[in-house]
Amino acid sequence: MCLAVPLRVLSLEGRWAVGEAGGLTQKVRVDFLPDLQVGEYVMVHAGFAIQKLTPDEARENLACIQEAIHALGPV
Repeated sequence: MCLAVPLRVLSLEGRWAVGEAGGLTQKVRVDFLPDLQVGEYVMVHAGFAIQKLTPDEARENLACIQEAIHALGPV
């Protein structure tokens, strides 16, 4: 199963961006989103930003991920 995760773009350098969610950062490719700006939200899958999100869409997606984590209970 594959999972895409929303990240907020912290920095851009060429075809790379650094994104953040929940205090964790990840370096991702941004080839598919040439007009991306720092501060925007993206959906990241397999190391690639594949879609822009509004801040509300990003919060909703992150809330769903947290809900699934809590449903699993203690690990």
